[in-house]
Amino acid sequence: MKFDGVLFFPVTPFTAEGAVDVELLKEHIASRLPYRPGGVFPACGTGEFHALSIDEVRTVVAAAVEVVAGKVPVVAGAGGPLGHALAAARAAEEAGADALLVLPPYLVTGPTDGLVAYIEAVANASSLPVIVYHRGNAKFTATSMAKLAANPKVIGFKDGLGDVGLAQEIVSAVRATGREDFAFFNGLLTAELTQGAYRGLGIPLYSSAAFAMAPEIAKAYYDAYVSGDEDRRNALLEGFYAPLVRLRDQTPGFGVSLIKAGLRLAGLPVGPVRPPLVDPTEEQLVELKAILARGHELAGS
Repeated sequence: MKFDGVLFFPVTPFTAEGAVDVELLKEHIASRLPYRPGGVFPACGTGEFHALSIDEVRTVVAAAVEVVAGKVPVVAGAGGPLGHALAAARAAEEAGADALLVLPPYLVTGPTDGLVAYIEAVANASSLPVIVYHRGNAKFTATSMAKLAANPKVIGFKDGLGDVGLAQEIVSAVRATGREDFAFFNGLLTAELTQGAYRGLGIPLYSSAAFAMAPEIAKAYYDAYVSGDEDRRNALLEGFYAPLVRLRDQTPGFGVSLIKAGLRLAGLPVGPVRPPLVDPTEEQLVELKAILARGHELAGS
């Protein structure tokens, strides 16, 4: 499975009554496809997987599959309690997804052998290949990832931990297995801020929540990143991404909340976030609006 471009993690819009707004979700995804994302990841972190029922996961993934129509891979989220993860995997397969991003298990912290068994259980729940998400209480080692890489259904690794030494060990260990089809992603929050370093580790791909909110800005950064235009890339980092990260860090969960708020500011009524996340205050919205304006100015959009 090949990913070529910014990895797009759409939000999940909700109606005033709290239901998934399927038509608005389709509009949201369709409006980003002209910016050529390398893959679409519905019902994942930015899409509030933590707050979706299995039926809602199926609905969200089916909507994404319909709109994407085979243009790029659609990778759905699966994780949390094992039973929920298995059900999400089956629901994503029924909805037509191409692969799964396996999010961390719920609450408990197990040894690496248990984490390997968790990934393998999710992989066995459907015919879909899986990408491992290294984050929170799902901390993998080079040895455990080499073991998982022996399974052809495990096709990728997404680092959301930020331990660059460990990430380098994992990249090297997986490569030593001879897997040439294995994909590596930077999955840290606002990954653009760290992607220059991750490229040096042999992790060329990254997830972009900002792409969901402001694809013009995210695409400008990606084009500068790919072409080696460091002056433009750094200008975007300093003028847009660094202020966005400072605002994001004011409140837990703003990695998602600010994206939905930015979409609302742009005129797409995607609704609020679900608990336990919270929406920005009026003062924070004013700051976000200014950050977005500066980003669009730098991107020339």
